[in-house]
Amino acid sequence: MSTTVVAPLTIEDAELLVDAARRAAEVAGVTVSVTVLDAGGHLLAFRRDDRAVLISGETSTRKAYTALQLNAPTADVVDAVQPGGLFHTLPTALDRPLLFIAGGVPLHRDGRLIGAIGVGGGAPEQDHGFATAAVQTLA
Repeated sequence: MSTTVVAPLTIEDAELLVDAARRAAEVAGVTVSVTVLDAGGHLLAFRRDDRAVLISGETSTRKAYTALQLNAPTADVVDAVQPGGLFHTLPTALDRPLLFIAGGVPLHRDGRLIGAIGVGGGAPEQDHGFATAAVQTLA
């Protein structure tokens, strides 16, 4: 029986992701907070600029956690959590609050979930773009 070993997300990867998301936001003139979690939901890297709204740090962390738990970009699950949606009752089923607005993106390597990034501080669509741009640096 063979096993496939997938390299985990490293602190160096996480720092690269944070820097890439921050640079993308800076180009757009937006100040953001960025959180990167490993596959177990542990914090690997975090950055909140002093000019960022204080709550943006909590927002980026919850977006990353949501993307990790659902293994989907948070932008893709917004409709599913509305009343009548597929996941409408999901937030009460987990022990940690989730955040269903764009800006959280799961991270994959060799087809396997290795972590997630969350960006908060801009408009949801901007945050999603900054997170997506950062993920592309790992490709």
